[in-house]
Amino acid sequence: MADILKRAIIPVTAAVLSVLALVLGVAVHAGWFWLLLATLPVAMLGIADYYQRTWVITRNYPVAGRIRWLFYLLRPYLRRYIVEDDLNGTPFSFDARGLVHARARGETDTQPFGTERDTNDATYHWVMHSIAATENPDPAPRVEVGNDQTKQPYSASVLNISAMSFGSLSANAIKALNIGAKKGGFYHDTGEGGLSEHHLAHGGDLVWELGSGYFGARDRDGRFDADAFADGAQHDAVRMTEIKLSQGAKPGHGGLLPGAKVTEEIARVRKIPAHEDCLSPRSHSAFSTPVGMLEFAAKMRDLSGGKPVGIKLCIGQPYEVFAIMKAIMKTGIIPEFIVVDGGEGGTGAAPVELSDWVGMPLTEGLILMRNALVGCGLKDRIRLVGSGKVYSGMGLARNIAIGADWCNAARAFMFSIGCIQAQRCHLGTCPTGVTTQNASRQRGLIPEVQGARAARFQAKTIDALVDMVASAGLTHPNEIGPHHLMHRAGPENASTLDRLHPFLPRGVLLEAPQETIYADWWAAAQADSFDPATDLMEMRSCSTRQAGD
Repeated sequence: MADILKRAIIPVTAAVLSVLALVLGVAVHAGWFWLLLATLPVAMLGIADYYQRTWVITRNYPVAGRIRWLFYLLRPYLRRYIVEDDLNGTPFSFDARGLVHARARGETDTQPFGTERDTNDATYHWVMHSIAATENPDPAPRVEVGNDQTKQPYSASVLNISAMSFGSLSANAIKALNIGAKKGGFYHDTGEGGLSEHHLAHGGDLVWELGSGYFGARDRDGRFDADAFADGAQHDAVRMTEIKLSQGAKPGHGGLLPGAKVTEEIARVRKIPAHEDCLSPRSHSAFSTPVGMLEFAAKMRDLSGGKPVGIKLCIGQPYEVFAIMKAIMKTGIIPEFIVVDGGEGGTGAAPVELSDWVGMPLTEGLILMRNALVGCGLKDRIRLVGSGKVYSGMGLARNIAIGADWCNAARAFMFSIGCIQAQRCHLGTCPTGVTTQNASRQRGLIPEVQGARAARFQAKTIDALVDMVASAGLTHPNEIGPHHLMHRAGPENASTLDRLHPFLPRGVLLEAPQETIYADWWAAAQADSFDPATDLMEMRSCSTRQAGD
């Protein structure tokens, strides 16, 4: 109650003054009625704000929240000073949030007077269009997920909701995202926090992610519970499952949900004690080797009834990526998809050093994984997914050009359902009800309203991608290649991405790995261990001496 009164201090004060003015006007002097002219409209406006269902901020902050509308009006004049790009490492700017919010609310996202970007800037990049633009590109591009080991393949959109857990997000936020997924025909990744009734309430497609804590599918000792997993994974709404090895924002750290956010409901979903800090281990207990990981993936696929299973990771040591490739070839177990989470990915809370300095950025991570799959002749059987600060058609186009089959986005979808990047995710005081377990704050987020906005944002972003595909003379995003994207490498030099980064030909890692730039990493990789088979420094020193000879 104290929190509600604090957020509604203006209309509450106005209501108190209105009552006081009325009493004094009756008992003392009629002149006090003039005070009602100032206070009563404010009190009535506060009541209207509190019960309206369109605006989250004004619903949670009656009257006071309207101050934010001033900045919406000023956005067109401020955006030129704060420019965000899919490539750089800065937090999402006012401009990026503005684009997402505009698309989510159905407002115009067109831009007068042409580009405001500095085309000579070293981060500038562009799609190479064709004189012969395509008249009828695929308006709703999708990707088939499955191989000869899949019993229940899935057709995925090229933009989906990335992993965000119930617990980190509120129940209403989860419902809104799932409504959006249902309306828009894309999938909703549960995150590692378990499969809740909120995920299942509206029938949107789900990818159930299992992290090292096995939340929702664990025994009392925190180890994987096959029966509990099968019960959830065979639900009709669960279309695929996913093993989380690491995430870009805090690779190798596991995760922590503060005890203040572990309500009785979250504890039940995760199968953990309530009101205690919930810590995910740094690594999995169900496996410790590449072969063991694939065997665990095959077990998950069997328990789910043959649904696609994937692996999600932030790239670290390249030899670990090649170890997974060697394990696939040794076991014959082929996961249906691999999600690469870029080091620039977000989270509710993470140690600064891990967030800023650990984890390969998405571009380099995608290229490495693409080269591993293509170099081993596996790319046509394993789909590749990119995740990390994607919010626009250009972000989708770039990631697909360098190897991704589709992309996942987290914070962009959070923006679409009302997040204003207040950065209180870890405190439980989110002003828009997105990342809090406080019931009065969650109340401001209406799932049906915000879910429709999530669907609208996704649809308009896909439309933007389709426009770019058509402009390049193509019909489907999977036709975009690195030669379609130019990147400025300096003030007087620009080049296509295939000239700036290595892109291996099919099967070369099997036939002639020594001829690739990954020769040392490939030699160090082993299917039965994530450790290198050789001392890389010694190997490189030897290679250098031989080259000198």
